[in-house]
Amino acid sequence: MGAWELLLVGVVMLLGLCGVLVPGVPGSWLVWASVLWWALQDPRRLTWAFFVGATLVLLVSQAVRWQLPPRRLRQSGATRRMAVWAGGGALVGFFVVPVLGGILGFIGGIYVSERLRLGSHGDAVAGVRTALRAGGWSVLAELFACLLIFGAWLGAVVWA
Repeated sequence: MGAWELLLVGVVMLLGLCGVLVPGVPGSWLVWASVLWWALQDPRRLTWAFFVGATLVLLVSQAVRWQLPPRRLRQSGATRRMAVWAGGGALVGFFVVPVLGGILGFIGGIYVSERLRLGSHGDAVAGVRTALRAGGWSVLAELFACLLIFGAWLGAVVWA
């Protein structure tokens, strides 16, 4: 698989990561489809093993999401700006503090967004709790699974 094709797979994965944060966009399915495309174009044992692993991770994340409360983020006052801060924080956190930083970055992004919007620390913490209870955990589960797949894919491409 050439460099341009790998770049295109990576762009589709990034679009999938963004799609997780946008209601109605099948972000995790875009990530899964890009891994499938990579596996079909580069039929080696590593790519197919990665595809099976990515499929399992996404299935587990869907099962976890079904156990969490449904998303009611709009009713809780969540804004697009909050989604951008949360997603950006998760992406940066995932690579700064490997893996677990994604969770910390997501929650930190919501906090920064609420702090800028509301002004005080106490109100921002209350806003984070409200956002997480209203479906933020569901978004985090799906985003974290997609971040795991994206990070593992980057590692597989670089080291293989």
